[in-house]
Amino acid sequence: MELLYLSRADVESLQIPMAAVIEVVEEGFRRKGLGETQMPPKTPIYPRPDKVFLHAMPAYVGGLDAASVKWVGGAEDNYKHGLPTITGLVILNDPETMLPLAVMDCTWITAMRTAAANAVAMKYLGPAECPEPAIIGCDVQGRSNLRAIATLYSGIRRVRAFDIKPEVLEAFVREMKAELNVPIDAVSGAEEAVVGADIVVTAGYMPPRPEPYIEDAWLKPGAMAAPVDYNVAWKPEVCQNVD
Repeated sequence: MELLYLSRADVESLQIPMAAVIEVVEEGFRRKGLGETQMPPKTPIYPRPDKVFLHAMPAYVGGLDAASVKWVGGAEDNYKHGLPTITGLVILNDPETMLPLAVMDCTWITAMRTAAANAVAMKYLGPAECPEPAIIGCDVQGRSNLRAIATLYSGIRRVRAFDIKPEVLEAFVREMKAELNVPIDAVSGAEEAVVGADIVVTAGYMPPRPEPYIEDAWLKPGAMAAPVDYNVAWKPEVCQNVD
């Protein structure tokens, strides 16, 4: 059998729109709800504690008859070397022979899939309108999640954006404003971003022992927390009280 290899450039060149990714991810959730999937817990290792991780994430989707595993790694300091924080591969296997059919770079896939999962939650659990979303953590996932919000909601009046790295925040405001044609304001901290926002996305890097910092009282009634990882930013009482 021939093995297809798709680099990051190959994957990105397909220019698959966020709306299509959301549709596919929603179908995956539907099939999981029907009991048609197999997805055991991810298996992690931490070669450099508090700094890096590597996860093995196998899955099978019945109906689609698709079997694969994602090898995904994260390294907090990759930005210092001009590298993405999250990298890895998706290996697609033939469900009859288990021979690999394709190997794909998963950098773009992971960025889009994670944001699309949040978008499915927004579609069914989020507010009817989202004039003022907030993005905390403005790198890859912050960008992808804002694209997802803009795909689902029209009439965005103001995006509040915050990142602990000034250069990342500045680039996010400049580039995402041009890409999505929506007003984006850089704010000075997480509280200023959260208070009054309709949807709050937290997209910071998750260390093994994160220290949550967002307070319950900052969220307005009816606001939605749409984090990439809850335990990075959201204190336990927030997780209990989010509407």
